[in-house]
Amino acid sequence: MPLRIAVDLDGVVADMHGELARQAELLFGEALTGRRPFRAAPAPPSTTPPDPPAPRGLPSLESLQLTSREQRRLWRHVETVDNFWETLKETEPGMTRRLAAVAAARRWEVIFLTTRPASAGATSQLQSQRWLVSKGFPLPSVYVVRGSRGRIASALDLDFVIDDRPDNCLDVVVDSKARAILVWREDENRLPVASRRMGIGVVKSFEECLDILVQVDTPGERSGFVDRVKRLLGLKEPAAVR
Repeated sequence: MPLRIAVDLDGVVADMHGELARQAELLFGEALTGRRPFRAAPAPPSTTPPDPPAPRGLPSLESLQLTSREQRRLWRHVETVDNFWETLKETEPGMTRRLAAVAAARRWEVIFLTTRPASAGATSQLQSQRWLVSKGFPLPSVYVVRGSRGRIASALDLDFVIDDRPDNCLDVVVDSKARAILVWREDENRLPVASRRMGIGVVKSFEECLDILVQVDTPGERSGFVDRVKRLLGLKEPAAVR
């Protein structure tokens, strides 16, 4: 049977944070982006009520180190940019095209998942599809997520879900039988301790992830599929999850 794989868009194949950082510079100035070490200094005491939290369900902006108020303003700005989601670059140039080629050769079934909010122009789904086509993936299936990715993985009977957020990967291992692969480009010391213990595979790049999936899908070795997955991802079976 061909592999059934879900791939997160932003942070895995699309560089959302790079473009958001550029838009943040336009709004707030370069000193207010994630490159400002002095933002860690404590703010003076204030008698005004704290900012309400940033909207839930949106892609994470943690790496930009924006306040909740700045995040809300940035997302409102994104809503006004015509076809914003088509302006992004790839996180790893050429990897979308490589995914398309490998999936076609090995008959993988691939769906792209995203929590992208609306912007001016076409719908987020259509913008995402057009972006993927422009990067070399013809006829892409894109689903704009509003709930648990684990439930989606279970409903679609997926084999793997590839994401760059530990919380999304945790949803997958808790709510489905799919294997979660976390693309973690940050310092390994910042990786949540529970990730591997919960059975989440961790890779440093999408390219490494694809290399592993190709090895997993080696013809003639599918009888040892589960053992090969755990060996290639350095996993032990998670306790009390399945």
